[in-house]
Amino acid sequence: MSESSLESASEMSARAKRERKLSGKMLIFLQIAALVATLWFLVWPRLERHFLLQAAEQNEVTLRLVGDSIRAALDRYAPLPHLIAERPELGMLLQEPSRSNLIDITNSILLNTALSVSASDVYLMNTAGTTIAASSYHKTRSFVGRNFNFRPYFKQAMEGELGRYFALGTTSGERGYFFAAPVREGAKILGVVAVKFTVDAFEDAWRSAASNIIVTDHNDIIFMASNPEWLMRATKELSPNVLKSIEENQQYPLERVTNLEVTHTFLSSATDILTIEGTSFVGSSDEMSKAPHWTVTSLVPIKPAQFQALLALIVFSLLALISILGIAFLRHRTAQQIRTQKLLERRVKERTAALSHEIEERRNTEEELRRTQATLIQAGKLSALGQMSAALSHEFNQPLAAVKSYAENARAFLDRGQVDEVRDNIGRISKMADRMAAISKHLRNFARRPQEAVGPVSLLAVIDDALAVSEPRLKTSKVVLKYERPEQEPFVIGGHVRLQQVIVNLISNGIDAMNGEGLLELKVISTQNGWQINMRDHGVGISPDAIAQMFDPFFTTKEMGKGLGLGLSISYNIVRDFGGNLWGKNHSEGGAEFGVDLVAADHLSIKAVE
Repeated sequence: MSESSLESASEMSARAKRERKLSGKMLIFLQIAALVATLWFLVWPRLERHFLLQAAEQNEVTLRLVGDSIRAALDRYAPLPHLIAERPELGMLLQEPSRSNLIDITNSILLNTALSVSASDVYLMNTAGTTIAASSYHKTRSFVGRNFNFRPYFKQAMEGELGRYFALGTTSGERGYFFAAPVREGAKILGVVAVKFTVDAFEDAWRSAASNIIVTDHNDIIFMASNPEWLMRATKELSPNVLKSIEENQQYPLERVTNLEVTHTFLSSATDILTIEGTSFVGSSDEMSKAPHWTVTSLVPIKPAQFQALLALIVFSLLALISILGIAFLRHRTAQQIRTQKLLERRVKERTAALSHEIEERRNTEEELRRTQATLIQAGKLSALGQMSAALSHEFNQPLAAVKSYAENARAFLDRGQVDEVRDNIGRISKMADRMAAISKHLRNFARRPQEAVGPVSLLAVIDDALAVSEPRLKTSKVVLKYERPEQEPFVIGGHVRLQQVIVNLISNGIDAMNGEGLLELKVISTQNGWQINMRDHGVGISPDAIAQMFDPFFTTKEMGKGLGLGLSISYNIVRDFGGNLWGKNHSEGGAEFGVDLVAADHLSIKAVE
């Protein structure tokens, strides 16, 4: 065979070898692509549903809060008409409507009453439905002289019942809820007194929340909403009889009552996916069984949940891909080792030293590769944490419980006519709402450094506020809190709201650790460099594994659904921002002990900070 023929055969053999190698790589690529596609097809629907149900579970908290706030407002105003109707001046004016001095006195009484109970309007009507005195007597658009006998609340009151109705005011143009009660002289009904309160404050508060809130009446018409574009719109087709009733009662302007395009997709027994004019939400509803028979619905956009599901699926896919590549690498390494071993067998005597050096270098390379892979995986995990942590806001429960407690106290004081105590409790609720807004601003502490100024604060004032927030939960449990209040007034470097969060979280963890029953001890101890808040429970203590990880984000020993594992991590970062230290250990006599070491501050500088 000629030399040219030998060269041609060698080239063809090399080309065939390269083609087989390329074909093998393409087959591996196609197999990996098919595996990833199958993974996405099977896992994505389940993963998306999981995160949507998580969003629905968080949405339930918002729904309960909104429903409770509406019920509290209705319960607060319901007794007022009966109380006002007992004023003798109202009955006297209804019997002698021409006495001008009596009109002036009644107008002043109604105005002062409206101001004291934060009502929009309080007004008195005769049996014909004409207003003869009102808190708005001095306004341009006064209720005085206007007739409201077409309103259902007037008709109900004239029948001796408590009148209730929600409508758009024909005089003021403001949406409001009306309560009405008869004014009697013995068994005879002389007229009707009505109280109106507006709902704008509810909607203003809802707009700052992550959820969209709508409230519909028994006709499925949206009369309260965080989105103004949904107001006065019906979520289903209205019958002619319903439209006629709305027109007769002048409840809403008929030209504004239009249909809102809403479709429902089943998610779970308590939750649906609602698509409103092209935008999808996770929706949870609370139907008020008692009057006024409203339905409160909280809507959370599904896109954040879908993004979390997508992010988790991408991370999972990357881990699967790394595993596949690792297996391929190991197979390749094994084949290479076999070839190397055969070569070593032929040259073992002359290359022993060089082979030992080569093996050592190979081991170092493999170790470096493992460390690099571990670093990449950790970086991916931290990136996911950074994306997810800013959306977590589980620290609201304790302040909200305090708000509810103050509201119930206010209602009790109101029933007894103790207006000053009612005003004090309302003030407390307002302060607690401000504090909740401040807490919300700092829920991102885990994802980035907070911007709140740090300075001298009164430690006793912080502890008092934290105990006030935790009091409702302590009352509902069987936990006894023993607090040794120091005689000296300690001042430390920190932030009032965030330091209060730390103490509330430690109290809550102590209650959970003892399953809601036992003794919880809180002490304030003077240290060499400052002050220490010492919290000890009498539970089962902390396991060795938990001690090593308890300040890690998303680590929790609680059952699924009862904790996110962020409380101690956020608290740890807060205390570090103050230059202090948060630690935990098992107490020698049983249970767990947590300490918050804080830097002492000069109390003379407190006034400057305030």
